[in-house]
Amino acid sequence: MNPADLGLPVDVPSTALFTDHYELTMLQAALANGTADRRSVFEVFTRRLPEGRRYGVVAGTGRVLDAVENFRFDGAVLEFLRERAIVDMRTLDWLSSYRFSGDIWGYPEGEVYFPGSPILRVEGSFAECVLLETVILSILNHDSAIAAAASRMASAAGDRPLIEMGARRTHELAAVASSRAAYVGGFTSTSDLAAGFRYGIPTVGTSAHAFTLLHDTERDAFTAQVASLGRGTTLLVDTYDVAEAVRTAVEVAGTDLGAVRIDSGDLLLVAHRVRQQLDELGAVNTKIVVTSDLDEYAIASLAAAPVDAYGVGTQLVTGSGHPTCSMVYKLVARATSADPKAPLQPVAKKSSGGKVSHGGRKWAARRLDEQGVAEAEVVGTGPVPAALSGRQLLVELVKGGEVTGREPLEAARTRHRAARGGLPMSALQLSRGEAVIPTEYA
Repeated sequence: MNPADLGLPVDVPSTALFTDHYELTMLQAALANGTADRRSVFEVFTRRLPEGRRYGVVAGTGRVLDAVENFRFDGAVLEFLRERAIVDMRTLDWLSSYRFSGDIWGYPEGEVYFPGSPILRVEGSFAECVLLETVILSILNHDSAIAAAASRMASAAGDRPLIEMGARRTHELAAVASSRAAYVGGFTSTSDLAAGFRYGIPTVGTSAHAFTLLHDTERDAFTAQVASLGRGTTLLVDTYDVAEAVRTAVEVAGTDLGAVRIDSGDLLLVAHRVRQQLDELGAVNTKIVVTSDLDEYAIASLAAAPVDAYGVGTQLVTGSGHPTCSMVYKLVARATSADPKAPLQPVAKKSSGGKVSHGGRKWAARRLDEQGVAEAEVVGTGPVPAALSGRQLLVELVKGGEVTGREPLEAARTRHRAARGGLPMSALQLSRGEAVIPTEYA
């Protein structure tokens, strides 16, 4: 069964209105003056990484492909546009048969990126490409921000698993996308069942403080949970007194108790005390899971603690202080006429204040040093140097309107682990710094 075929609330029948009003008015004007059919190239990039970040993570590519496929103006949508007089009848007629028929190339999902990286390249007529700006940016900006935060947390956690627990801290649909992006960035499971159903991400969960408070005693709560879920369950031990709860937990479940969870207090100190107590009680294989407003810095501070897994919510789904990547979607080249054979002409906005753009249809490659470690992101518009031909980063995602680059989510997760591992070691430092490698323009 493919959950995407079920029309769940996590899917939207049409993504056509996930756009800004001015994209349709631009379309109307371009149709009127004969420029709508000019062959055009748009690129997604960011001029800078969020402050202090050393690399970005591409996430959401698979969702972009879904959005492009579902970008359709059905009867209800067209009627809305007509009633509001957003565009004229000629434009409505054009929209009624809209199907993206161009090409899309981009960094594969899970890859890392840097300022100026052409993360996504969309090619086709101006009319069909300009409409996709907002939906593409909304997906990539959100998912890449979450994946970058997840990557930093995964790096800080090392081999210890990370559980995504942020569904209650964000919009219900953003929660599903966040779980997906977190999985790409290195998290191992989620508490969100919709994400598990939609994307096949492993789901976990046992009980909250409410379950303990429901019962007359903590022992009664633990007994009920173990009877229902087995000795391998995770018991929450910080509702009242942690030491007493740990003792009761082992008495109820025995030394085969799966794990205990700590959700408050000085996690470093409490984890050490709980580990010592568990060992003294003979529960040497019982694991310790910690939660409680963790971020990458808190996770790093617990590196020497006897912690076996982390649960992260708020800080993850808000990008750990950076909920967007400031990606933009810019026209970088367009034909001189509507003739399909007309040459492409590089174009770029002239501006000050850091909003610099580079015109031209671009390629990108990552240059490695003698040890095989990345040393520069090379971006160019001319021929690709022979030395970099095997290091090109963009891959085909859509050809002639047909998706060609869809892949399992696990592939993006594996790719990210390899991409992060190919960066200089300083990329993994949590201290503030610039992009770990420079972007060079060839």
